[in-house]
Amino acid sequence: MPYSVYMLASKRYGTLYVGMTGDLGRRTHEHRAKITPGFTSRYHVDRLVWYETYDDPRDAIAREKTLKKWRRDWKIRLIEETNPLWEDLHETLNR
Repeated sequence: MPYSVYMLASKRYGTLYVGMTGDLGRRTHEHRAKITPGFTSRYHVDRLVWYETYDDPRDAIAREKTLKKWRRDWKIRLIEETNPLWEDLHETLNR
């Protein structure tokens, strides 16, 4: 089972959220549907703009913790390396 570390954004250069999950499709759907009240619901952070996958959950957890400590401009640079237009990648997950 792959584990994913991901970043959501409210819009291009908007509010960012870093998370980790064992089911990226389900989890991004939950963020988009605002199923759980909290940060992403409150600030409309529901656009999947970046993710990486890992086989070992410990590696994914370590990467998530690292990214949460990063400065905002580093996160933006990471997003723009693979997704310069900040497109919502949620629709590409099941292709």
